[in-house]
Amino acid sequence: MAAPLTRKDFVTDQDVRWCPGCGDYSILSNVQKVMPELEVPKENIVFVSGIGCSSRFPYYMDTYGFHTIHGRAPAFATGIKTARPELSVWVVTGDGDGLSIGGNHLLHTLRRNVNLQILLFNNRVYGLTKGQYSPTSREGMRTKSSPQGAIDHPVDPLAFALGAGATFVARTIDVDAPHLQATLHRAHAHPGTAFVEILQNCPVYNDAEWAEVEDRKTRTQASLTLENGEPLVFGAAGNRRGVRIQDGVPSVVELRDGEDPVAAGVAVHDEAHVSPSFAFALASMQRPDFPVATGVLRAVEKPQYDQMLAEQMGEAADQVGTSGDLRALLHTGDTWTVE
Repeated sequence: MAAPLTRKDFVTDQDVRWCPGCGDYSILSNVQKVMPELEVPKENIVFVSGIGCSSRFPYYMDTYGFHTIHGRAPAFATGIKTARPELSVWVVTGDGDGLSIGGNHLLHTLRRNVNLQILLFNNRVYGLTKGQYSPTSREGMRTKSSPQGAIDHPVDPLAFALGAGATFVARTIDVDAPHLQATLHRAHAHPGTAFVEILQNCPVYNDAEWAEVEDRKTRTQASLTLENGEPLVFGAAGNRRGVRIQDGVPSVVELRDGEDPVAAGVAVHDEAHVSPSFAFALASMQRPDFPVATGVLRAVEKPQYDQMLAEQMGEAADQVGTSGDLRALLHTGDTWTVE
């Protein structure tokens, strides 16, 4: 029997070339830690990326990998998964790669519910091309391409995914190793497309963008860790608060010491809520008025594209009696000879 895989089995001999302090280092380390725990044969794991800092990922994973073209990683991943359904396919993309030129491809992968995992690193800036504003950059953000402040309304990655019909939507943080690893496990176990936004720091072009939720000293007040079936409560003892959701609109309520959150009207998290409106309300919460929701916002099941496609192909082959024989297929039905 082969020895169990370890993190070292997923580390390549390539020099990791990200800027010092980049959040990608932490994400890479945690992904390498989780891979052997999934108990998937290494030869059955594929990482697919587009263009950007995050897209160097396949070089640093000792698995099969594709470094593809800008924004098209979801399309490549769909092809890989439908052709080889036994593979565990992971897409690594960024807020620019995935939500700008790649937005259309990401949308269709999500709505089709292809059985793969999409990790979107969000640092709210273009890093590889040296600091232009991205689709998720805050209004007013000054960059090389918006010296007077960005005037675009930013895209919310989670709201985008929910609007596209994603069946699994989650958010985690680059430096919170236990939470990140648990989220990766949940994503892998989900039957269908799992979309995970990872808040990630760019120390060169957008440093400290997520400082409140990355710093352990402020994280309890700045973020809300979602637990299915538990009330939406955040903050430390003596300063507890909760989130009430009425008519799809969230609001923050103060909680006295020992007060029952549910009795105070605090909502209870339901990641399988029949309507995505509940998850939309959580995705809409932004600092400083609300805590940033982290964890699984929505997890529901619906038919998977790759499985349905395989069934259709099987039925078609049975109908024409070719059993996957290309030569026989070409000579089936109406054929003629041109002389």
